[in-house]
Amino acid sequence: METGPREIVTPFRPIPLEVPEGMKPNEFFNSTENLDDLVHNNGLLVNPENLLLYRKALGHSNEFDTSIIYNTSKVILDPLGRPVRRTQVPEKTRRVWNRMNQILIEYMLERYPDPAEHLVLAGEASLDATWPLTSPGVPSIRMLHNHFIVFPMAQLRSAALADPANPNLTDGGQHSLFQANMRDVYKEFFDKALELRILKPLHTEESMVRLTGYPQGLPCWEIQGGVESLKEVRFWKEYDLILKGFIDFYRTFFTQVSTRNAEPPKEVHFPVQVEEVLLFDNDFLKTAKMVRDRCIKDAAYANAIRWQPAFKQLIYRNDDGKLIVTISQNSIGNAITELLGVVVKRVPDADGYGRAEPALIERLLEVRRRLIDADLGDGIETAHWGAS
Repeated sequence: METGPREIVTPFRPIPLEVPEGMKPNEFFNSTENLDDLVHNNGLLVNPENLLLYRKALGHSNEFDTSIIYNTSKVILDPLGRPVRRTQVPEKTRRVWNRMNQILIEYMLERYPDPAEHLVLAGEASLDATWPLTSPGVPSIRMLHNHFIVFPMAQLRSAALADPANPNLTDGGQHSLFQANMRDVYKEFFDKALELRILKPLHTEESMVRLTGYPQGLPCWEIQGGVESLKEVRFWKEYDLILKGFIDFYRTFFTQVSTRNAEPPKEVHFPVQVEEVLLFDNDFLKTAKMVRDRCIKDAAYANAIRWQPAFKQLIYRNDDGKLIVTISQNSIGNAITELLGVVVKRVPDADGYGRAEPALIERLLEVRRRLIDADLGDGIETAHWGAS
């Protein structure tokens, strides 16, 4: 079978929400009113830490698809002032967040044990305020949320090949500025900055999903010990270290693009490595100059740059059953599934969604029960399901 990214078709039931006159859809989707609808029509579980588990109404997969959102819509009204990554979440909330992640991932692996039958992934994408709310491609809900998704491999194998030139496919060899121009210094910075015991670096050939050939050229780490390691606090600290290292690299690079020979950004996590590795590397600074020179001459290019850290980080299971962590830049408009070469084409089809809905909800309620039993929240009653 030919290797390459796949484009699958996922039916959904159109959401009966009216956008107020004079508002753009992505402005409305950031409103408290919309989040209320999300809770009342799709909410599964909520806890005092403002973490909300909900059914994805516009989902990626009708096999298994849910999210946890850090719903700060009623306590922080300014969408640009909300936490948008784990490192900005209070420690008490992050502990609960990590336990919820662990239980959800464990459930998916237990429910779908064979990597030849199902692709399992969980992760988050940056929702940083790196562009105006009215720009195309702005995330629909500007609050930190994680995705938990399962795709049947049979569906992927039978799907049409996606266009590999699709800019939404985060391909480290073609679309990633870091990988194309600064691969060696990127790797050196991670190697010197991160002290990892559970996570072990992997080569691309070991980490990719062979059907799609993705992820391509991105740094990947094996979770040694598999799913049992997710129960260790140390793993989640290392997961955060990868994010912190990425943020330092990103911020330092675009600070140099913005201002020639700039000082290191304030409050970097790894100041010694930033100074000794990044700011004394010719490839790093040469690439910053290349981008800066193009920004001066090309207004459209400069406008498309995300000047603040923009990332996708996920945990997924490869063909050999290993759990892998990877991280990538987040380009405009793309989805977290595309990091693994899965492009989702959503089509309005109430009947098609309705055929998959009962089994999907049954699985979502099953994992909700595990979260309730672990004292991680209370069930939400909707028109579609009860609170327990």
